[in-house]
Amino acid sequence: MEAPTEPARQTPSRQANRWWILLQEEPRDEVLRRRLDLWRSASSENEEAWREVERLHRLAGHAEQGAGQDWRRFLSERRGESTQGPRARHSGPALSASSRSSRPRWIAAGAAAALAAMLAFVWVPVVLVDLQSDHVTSTAELRNITLEDGSIVTLAAESAIAVSLSDVERRVRLLKGEAFFRVTSDTRRPFKVIASHVQATVVGTEFDVRMAAGDVTVDVAEGVVAVGRVGAIDGERLGAGQSLSIAANGTSRLAALPPPFVGAWRQGRLLTAEVPLRDAVEQLRRHFEGVIVLTDTSLGDRPITGAYTLSEPESALRAIAKAHGAVVRRVTPWLLVISPS
Repeated sequence: MEAPTEPARQTPSRQANRWWILLQEEPRDEVLRRRLDLWRSASSENEEAWREVERLHRLAGHAEQGAGQDWRRFLSERRGESTQGPRARHSGPALSASSRSSRPRWIAAGAAAALAAMLAFVWVPVVLVDLQSDHVTSTAELRNITLEDGSIVTLAAESAIAVSLSDVERRVRLLKGEAFFRVTSDTRRPFKVIASHVQATVVGTEFDVRMAAGDVTVDVAEGVVAVGRVGAIDGERLGAGQSLSIAANGTSRLAALPPPFVGAWRQGRLLTAEVPLRDAVEQLRRHFEGVIVLTDTSLGDRPITGAYTLSEPESALRAIAKAHGAVVRRVTPWLLVISPS
């Protein structure tokens, strides 16, 4: 594996994560370490990002080594308290010095274990996608990518693609998020986009592919796109103004979509026409520096129609929630919870 090669196109945090992975694979590579040192010294942002990555992995390592034993000790202590009744659990000043000193240890162990779990749940999938991808965007970032054949891919926020061009085929894998494709016509080399369980094939056209909440949606702005499950012999042929969503279980939904709605996110707008609320939330999530939680499945299934501004994701969520009898609660600056009111 080569070291990160696009420093101008990736955030220091993402680059630092990739450097860390490379060092795990080649811990004795002195050339790699010298290149890392050069990267760290190139800017204060790089150095800060590297120190943060080191700190997080150090915490995760401590959690793995000691959290299990400390957590079991904590559970044992709690079970012992529970056998003494309510008075013992609320005895206050009668708590012994040894009990007082042990409490910070299990709190720290529990926090470390939670941090390790969070890192594994959030960071590992991101890194795996990053390693497979040729182009990646971060929160609220859009990018235009010109391929070797002249086709242009506009990558939405929090999205990733892998590109493979050959003499007989042009293939792009959408690994996460959304992308708009303006494909240069070449009858000798079909252009295929694969997103999870769905494949879209064209010769020359303009269309959008989106992955959200287990569904893959293809919207066509111009030309004709053949859409079906990966490996299927035949599929649905979509024309301009048509949209097809295919769930992981194979069920599909065909709908009409005004061409101006296709890829409207490129102009900073979210235009929805009878799309599930959860789909809109997923698109807004890519523009929010934090976590958005939708607590109710039936609420997420409700179809919504409207126009919203992607640069103001919280305001958009509140407008959607209000129109559907729901409420948005800000738990922390980085956590929004949507639930029925």
